[in-house]
Amino acid sequence: MKLIAPLFVAAVMAAAVTVCLPVSAAEPVVEKAKPDLAKGEASFGAVCAACHGADGNSTTPAYPKLAQQHPEYLVKQLMEFKSGKRENAIMKGFATTLSDEDMKNIAYWVTTKTAKPGFAKDKDLVTLGERIYRGGIADRQVPACAGCHSPNGAGIPAQYPRLAGQHADYAVSQLTNFRDGIRKNSIQMTQVAAKLNDREIKAVSDYVAGLR
Repeated sequence: MKLIAPLFVAAVMAAAVTVCLPVSAAEPVVEKAKPDLAKGEASFGAVCAACHGADGNSTTPAYPKLAQQHPEYLVKQLMEFKSGKRENAIMKGFATTLSDEDMKNIAYWVTTKTAKPGFAKDKDLVTLGERIYRGGIADRQVPACAGCHSPNGAGIPAQYPRLAGQHADYAVSQLTNFRDGIRKNSIQMTQVAAKLNDREIKAVSDYVAGLR
């Protein structure tokens, strides 16, 4: 009987030590590789700069500004161009040449560049665009754009893209593509755009271009 108690205590102590061992002791945590910004800059210059500008600030209204965009969003779009989920023959050609690591490096480099401000052009349309962006269209159940993309167009990292200062022409083309079923990689945006007419799409796009 005297031997049982010490053995019991020893067993309990051993169990306690096992339970208290940190997870890392049993399962080493593998850290994800950080993006290589130097490689990202080099890849961007070789693959992206011709259309999107040397610093991600495209000067061509048909091509989006990428500077200061959320990197997770950019990686997602590149992957979907590569897979064909987002259809664009030009972008698919470029994305196909990139590895996952390349995409990550590019996205995290270009997001460090400051986006140059844009400007709204049509005062009448801007008023309508602001109303839709901030308040939606209640009778058609169109939600306010600000709910996902934030009041100042900064977006929400890893979920919703930055829109502030984006070229109005590019925004018009993307909203129209969502509405017409050409761009299919966001059910949410397809549902929203389906309820907008051409004038409303142009108004929202012009308003977004002037956001800071």
